Amino acid sequence: MDKKKIKCVVWDLDRTLWEGILSEGDEVGLRNGILTIIKELDRRGILQSISSKNEYIPTMKKLKEFGIEEYFLYPQINWGPKSDSIKRIQEALNIGIDSFAFIDDQMFELEEVKFSCPEVECILAERTDELLNMEMMMPRFITDESSKRRILYMNDKKRRELEEVYDGPQQEFLKTLKMKFTISLATEKDLKRLEELTIRTHQLNSTGNVYSYDELRQFIHSNRYEVIVAQLDDKYGEYGKIGLLLYEKRDGQWIIKLLLMSCRVMSKGVGSILLRYIINDAKRAGVSLIADFTPTDKNKIMYITYKFAGFNELSNEGESIRLEADMSSLSSYPDYVEVQEDTGER
Repeated sequence: MDKKKIKCVVWDLDRTLWEGILSEGDEVGLRNGILTIIKELDRRGILQSISSKNEYIPTMKKLKEFGIEEYFLYPQINWGPKSDSIKRIQEALNIGIDSFAFIDDQMFELEEVKFSCPEVECILAERTDELLNMEMMMPRFITDESSKRRILYMNDKKRRELEEVYDGPQQEFLKTLKMKFTISLATEKDLKRLEELTIRTHQLNSTGNVYSYDELRQFIHSNRYEVIVAQLDDKYGEYGKIGLLLYEKRDGQWIIKLLLMSCRVMSKGVGSILLRYIINDAKRAGVSLIADFTPTDKNKIMYITYKFAGFNELSNEGESIRLEADMSSLSSYPDYVEVQEDTGER
């Protein structure tokens, strides 16, 4: 469960993705088997991009001729250091730099990236044929969200571009998205995606815990625990299952053991909705609501989310913080998103 898994492969082009050097006028052609590799990585939910020292327009034209330009998100085609290009891709995708792999035929380029971005897995192009058999390229499960992850990120890119040109407050823009946030009890069909969420989500994870399929299955069939799953959709399409709330039920007290949200929805203003839901549910049930929070080097924003939702510290032992919710009033949802609660009687 703790072994490194790659979320994004960044390709060089000349003598890596294709044979020949485009800028020298070569009649470049895709390397044998490369299309199969690209499509299989995409099916597994591994994102792909490009870092190539070339001229942008003729390079993108060539990728379009090969019919593969759609597979590459935020391609960086310029004459600058490839480490800078990878950092720009990482910022745009908002996933950890330690989940990137870079493939190039030049040791100089690999060493430059390794020096500036030591967390990136650097792979010599001659090993491309081994790629699909590398354990780091093998997700434990391929879920519905995995197989269409690139499309989800492409939709996110479209939303981001629209927001950048929108003339008005962010909340007004969010209203135009017509977002629908659905909260439901997790079922067995959700388990693969929920395990994937715990593995992939680091910034918006309240404890940093990773739960396996079997552990999550035990939770959903236990009378002692509840597992809540959140899905987000808007007028441009679905985000998929993007949130998880796990809490333990004790006499007169509920304890949140894990709260997480996909980083893809960080800018959509929906990060606190699950907390508002559970606060209101606990108040109706007449119980106090406690949350366990474990600080990591990446999840500070989750502590801020708890504080903004009205949680106050009960204890702080450095590696473990316990908070309690202010239950004095019901918490309202933001008016720019429709929230549907589908959790039934429990």
